[in-house]
Amino acid sequence: MASLVRRAVQLSSLLARPPSGGAGQVRGVRALRRSPVRVLPPHGQAKEAAPQAQPAAGSRKKPPARERVTPAKAPPIEEELRYERAWPGDKRLSKVVTIAKSRAFREKQGKILLEGQRLITDALAAGAAPQMLFFSRVEHLQELPKARLKGASLVKVRFEDIKTWSDVIAPQGVIGIFSRPDHARMTYPEVPRKHRLPLSLICDNIRDPGNLGTILRSAAGAGCERVLLVKGCVDAWEPKVLRAGMGAHFHLPIISSLDWGEVPNYLLPDTCVHTADCTTEPSLRAQEEPAVPTRASWPYEQSRRPARASRGSDTDSEEEEEEAAAGPGPLEGQHYYEPWMEAPVALVIGGETHGVSAEAKQLVGSTGGQRLVIPVVPSVESLNAAMATSILLFEAKRQLHQGEETGSHEEPEGRPRLLSTGRLQAE
Repeated sequence: MASLVRRAVQLSSLLARPPSGGAGQVRGVRALRRSPVRVLPPHGQAKEAAPQAQPAAGSRKKPPARERVTPAKAPPIEEELRYERAWPGDKRLSKVVTIAKSRAFREKQGKILLEGQRLITDALAAGAAPQMLFFSRVEHLQELPKARLKGASLVKVRFEDIKTWSDVIAPQGVIGIFSRPDHARMTYPEVPRKHRLPLSLICDNIRDPGNLGTILRSAAGAGCERVLLVKGCVDAWEPKVLRAGMGAHFHLPIISSLDWGEVPNYLLPDTCVHTADCTTEPSLRAQEEPAVPTRASWPYEQSRRPARASRGSDTDSEEEEEEAAAGPGPLEGQHYYEPWMEAPVALVIGGETHGVSAEAKQLVGSTGGQRLVIPVVPSVESLNAAMATSILLFEAKRQLHQGEETGSHEEPEGRPRLLSTGRLQAE
């Protein structure tokens, strides 16, 4: 027992004694650090408890990484279309202003000027031929059909130059010079049958660009067959008319600069021609309207007259001359909401200043047409020509649909198309 005590004392003295060898050789006793023991549940219970496990406080769960989708890169336009840059003093730039301001130049050179993304897109879709396209940014060409631009010269210019040429407050940065469209070669959008209006619109002395553009827009919206412009109307391809038309020029045929003798060539046989009147009541207007003299007798008026006896006299020839010099008499009038829409039909719209011409009245009288009256209050002189056109066109659609529901109207099968000579041919 005493030996065991001595042994214990020796061991304790050895542990308390500092080791020799200097500071660099100090040896210490390092206690072992043990993590707390975690009791694992059985395998079956671990699966049930796994969804209920909550993350420890202070630990943040990283959100799943999003998959990066790399968009497919479209080929740059520079590789598909070749263009050139315009330098100061380029003579081609002066044509833009000339085409925009000179009707004689447009008709002689056969060119028109189109401005804006939408108008150029509609023109290309209808088959108009581009000659030269000016743009300020390459991105302006992205929405245009590139296949139809390959035959045109593409010129990049400064946006300041386009602002100088354009008379629009906020130009879009793209202007095109196109060949003057030929209605016989154009491809107009097909109008569904339920939206068609078998009516030809004849414009007489429409000289205001805004009026004519709005009339064309209403005619396209109503689904008219065609628009005929007699001499005396403003040029349909003037920039102001094009802007007011909002692309209507490329949705229906427009035939310009017609003589009154050529108008029947663009109408179907047995077409009844009416004219618009937006001033006074029919009964009052018929009493107040005097006979309007005309320079020449209407040819269809002569063809519809009954043949006289072969043994004529001087008295008969004098009567014929007096009738020709007297011109057309007052036309019969009716309210616009009374039935008048029965195909084939045409409608004459006169200008606000000069009204309907004597030649137009001759045509209306020779075809058995009526003067369609839009009554207004006595203190108002008349309606705007474009407003009167819209009222009559959509009234014609209402009567047409009403007649189809009651079975009193049947639209002819096949839509007539225009030939290059101006004659109509049923498809």
